[in-house]
Amino acid sequence: MRVLFLTQVLPLPLNAGPKVRAYFVLRYLAEAGHEVSLLSFVRPEDPTEAISSLRRMCHSVDIVQMTRSAGRDVWSGLRSLASGEPFLVVRDQSKGMKQAIERLSGSRSFDAVHADQLWMAPYALSARNGMKAVLDQHNAVFQVARRLAISEKNALKRWILKREARTLIAFEKETCEQFDHVVWVSDNDLDALRRAGRQGGRTLTRSSVIPICVDPCDRQPIPADSARQRITFLGGMHWPPNAEGINWFIREVWPSVAKSRPDTVLTIIGKNPPRLAPGSFPGKIDTPGFVANLDRYLAESAAFIVPLHSGGGMRVKILDAWCWGLPVISTTIGAEGLKTVHGENVLLADQPASFADATLEVLQNPPTARRLRENGRVTVESHYDWRKVYRSWDSIYCENPVHRPLRSQ
Repeated sequence: MRVLFLTQVLPLPLNAGPKVRAYFVLRYLAEAGHEVSLLSFVRPEDPTEAISSLRRMCHSVDIVQMTRSAGRDVWSGLRSLASGEPFLVVRDQSKGMKQAIERLSGSRSFDAVHADQLWMAPYALSARNGMKAVLDQHNAVFQVARRLAISEKNALKRWILKREARTLIAFEKETCEQFDHVVWVSDNDLDALRRAGRQGGRTLTRSSVIPICVDPCDRQPIPADSARQRITFLGGMHWPPNAEGINWFIREVWPSVAKSRPDTVLTIIGKNPPRLAPGSFPGKIDTPGFVANLDRYLAESAAFIVPLHSGGGMRVKILDAWCWGLPVISTTIGAEGLKTVHGENVLLADQPASFADATLEVLQNPPTARRLRENGRVTVESHYDWRKVYRSWDSIYCENPVHRPLRSQ
């Protein structure tokens, strides 16, 4: 099939969950014999070599600059209030993207249009013109706003988040019902939208669940070392659930861990790290910000934490940690959508005291750490290897392509 593949983020480099999902789906479709034309938003920081790499995989790659600013966000917020549409959708409305789709649709014919994430759904629907329309829903987006609202103490921000959640429920329902097929990354998100708002519609009958997958062959386990003292968090603070989660850990959990293990170092890796005044928290906290090469930090890591209390979909960072063979401690929401077994491939804790105890258990008990490392690696190899799992996409792009052997990167 000739597929027009629309993405809100450039699928390379693989430094964020949405990119990982888009890249391996795109790669699977291309290697399975489909002719894939990629049209993607790009940001100023996106490397040109990433675009070159994608061009070697795709029939064509076209890009549209994504412009973001505080002023544009305010204007988008006002437009959202006036139109009743979600802010997150209004913010990504782009004349340049509309023009690029019209140009591509006019210059060549496609059999299907693939929208990667909810933000690209309006573009896909405007371009379908008889094409099969497929939406890849990375998560039930309304849940992110709804969960953030629960813990938000500022009354105005809480009202804004609640309103955004309500508008997103209606928008997601209506949008999903217009697609020929909607793919979800977990049953949790599909069930959440099924329960939210009005019932019925094609959302319930034309949906599949295909989890986010990675390439375990690309990331080998890090050799175990019981002398390690680093606890690692990985995630950009520009994503509110990450900021909320790590701030909770620093305030509520870290003091107990630092008191029991004063040599332990908490490392927070990602864009826009929290600004911590010297001496405001006990123990050693390292905030290097965005790190292009994680090798040094991973080699020193004894535990990998995912203290999230909001969000949706799947946490690719846990798949990464399992690939690296790092013991994972997570909240229930942080591990949502994954095949987890408490005490076997992850330690789950939702309260400060239990999260601190779980972290100390990994630091102080080598058999526990070893069990989590080994079982985590087995889990990702068995259930989240894209070469094995993504053949499920064949039932959605139902014209039987000529399969080539899936290559190693």
